[in-house]
Amino acid sequence: MPRLAFVSLLIATPALAADPSPVADFLKRPLFAADEVTLEVRDHVRPKIPRLEPPGSDRSTVRTAADWDKESERLRQEVLKNVVFRGDAAGWRDAKTRVEWLDSISCDGYRIKKVRYEILPDFWIPALLYEPDKIEGKVPVSLAVNGHDGNGKAADYKQVRCINMAKRGMVVLNVEWLGMGQLRGAGYRHSVMNQLDLCGSSGLAPFFLSMSRGLDLLLAHPNADPKRVCVSGLSGGGWQTITISGLDPRVTLSNPVAGYSSFLTRIDHFKDLGDSEQTPTDLATVADYMHLTAMRAPRASLLTFNAKDNCCFESGYALEPLRAGAEPFFKLFGREKALRTHINESPGDHNFGKDNRQALYRMIGDFFYPDDPKYSADEIACDKEVKTKEALEVPLPANTLDMNALAKCLAKALPRDAEWPAESKAAAAWQSAKRQTLAEVLRIKPGLVVDPHFSPRLEPKHDEKDGVKATCWQLKLGERWTVPVVELVKGDPKGTSLVISDKGRAAAAAEVDRLLAAGQRVVVADLFYFGEGHPKSHDYLWALMLATVGDRALGLQANELLSVARWADQGKPVTVIADGPRSSVIALAAAALEEKAIGRAEVISPLGSLKELIEENRTLEQSPELFCFGLLERFDLKHLAALVAPRPVVIRQPGPRAKAEFATLAAWYQRLGSDYDPLK
Repeated sequence: MPRLAFVSLLIATPALAADPSPVADFLKRPLFAADEVTLEVRDHVRPKIPRLEPPGSDRSTVRTAADWDKESERLRQEVLKNVVFRGDAAGWRDAKTRVEWLDSISCDGYRIKKVRYEILPDFWIPALLYEPDKIEGKVPVSLAVNGHDGNGKAADYKQVRCINMAKRGMVVLNVEWLGMGQLRGAGYRHSVMNQLDLCGSSGLAPFFLSMSRGLDLLLAHPNADPKRVCVSGLSGGGWQTITISGLDPRVTLSNPVAGYSSFLTRIDHFKDLGDSEQTPTDLATVADYMHLTAMRAPRASLLTFNAKDNCCFESGYALEPLRAGAEPFFKLFGREKALRTHINESPGDHNFGKDNRQALYRMIGDFFYPDDPKYSADEIACDKEVKTKEALEVPLPANTLDMNALAKCLAKALPRDAEWPAESKAAAAWQSAKRQTLAEVLRIKPGLVVDPHFSPRLEPKHDEKDGVKATCWQLKLGERWTVPVVELVKGDPKGTSLVISDKGRAAAAAEVDRLLAAGQRVVVADLFYFGEGHPKSHDYLWALMLATVGDRALGLQANELLSVARWADQGKPVTVIADGPRSSVIALAAAALEEKAIGRAEVISPLGSLKELIEENRTLEQSPELFCFGLLERFDLKHLAALVAPRPVVIRQPGPRAKAEFATLAAWYQRLGSDYDPLK
């Protein structure tokens, strides 16, 4: 079992003018290096990232091409089932959807057909089909995806790519990406997908379905050759490319451009840390992007990177691990030449410019037109054929769904089976079962305990000013996490209060002064993501990294809080006081799980319901821990409070929604034999 150990730090009193209270000064002093938390979370996730073991090694069961075919299929199905199509998303996979063809634009040797297709009922994607005027027999098809470009499908470099493939006799589908181009509305923002996660359904599913339904549309074309299917894209389009082409065997030629790197690479090159879709919940419990690359074997794959990429995924560090990891698997099939790389040196920035496009055309020629002596990889000049965004706009139905609307639909029926029992004799069993469910949702590990012999670097020392004694602690949870804590005492305390705040401990001075005046020993902690516990850089992206390796930020925070409560317990349970909507959720979760050390929970200005996150279209950037996968599927906040009862829960400064939602708790307390109302 991990242990909670401590190191105390002497607080030196600065030469400042005396404040009315010394508390604010004590609370704002730094306790450890600014990058401490970033390094801790990085070092925590590193060993959890799955490794791609080379075939034939002692740690691999893969010896032959047949072995890798079998293992690839196992990985593919596990990712699809447990990551992409999880929860209600499993039903979206086989949903009946529509394709609607609209008007066409005649061009020089090809036509552009406007089309819209559903990825699930009433969730429409606009797209453009580039089709040669003269088309006979079976021809190659290509899915063109794009990244974070506000122009979306109308981006000039994407149009040029599509036009060039059409002029080479290919049928090309240029699809709009969620959050870009025509789909730039607030409900399509990528971090909105985590609202679906909160509901227990995969937020990754709409992204995947946009691509897989696009392939369905392409392959339904009467001239489509299922043996010649290409996908290509830049940046987020590169991520889309490796994702669909690693998980969908129909893709026979893949060209991700500056779009991804291994998770192992990302945690050392922070600019590669991906957004919500690139770091989906639990993906790294099954596979890394190195696996997805190797799963391309033996199909044609061109990995394109830029030498001086000003965004992410620079060739110098991102490319080689992917190539070296995948190459042995291509070799099993005798297809080493099917795995190719291209590095753009000029301009070398984040681009899918002419040099990178011509590398794709060469790949297409070698694998789709190997016997055509007239085929040329030189780009066909077509700048004058590039159209405006307005010309390429595809009308969408007025009430088309977006991810926020989809989350609202899911949330209506949630949480499932959460209501407390009507009879008091069933209460204890209900609470016990729900605590176990909560621990599973939060991925809570066994509680941590104090070991006073755990490598203390300094003996405890105290500072004192105006009758207030202060000690700073670095509480060590296991061998990985550190929680900075300030302990404050004035006189002879009657009990202990443990304070956390959305704004960090430095903002808690007024509350601490109030508690000290009431005769409390006060312990103020900065949990992960708050105050000094906030990662120095890349903010919420580390919460995504925790989630993709199978942990949950909310679970870590709740575990930190209940562990500090156990440490602070001096024979009498502590009162946890949480200031702010985020801290309030953490406090309720920790108090629900810790029956002994936490005797009372006070929450200040809490949310009334997790559904507010969806109703107000909030995103992960604002409160990363609250979008815990499946939390709303099983609990709302009043249900967490019900797990704390009959211990007191105090709702301070509730808004109208909180008053309405928590009003039912008084009857629950009465059922448990307590005449208590959390709102009074």
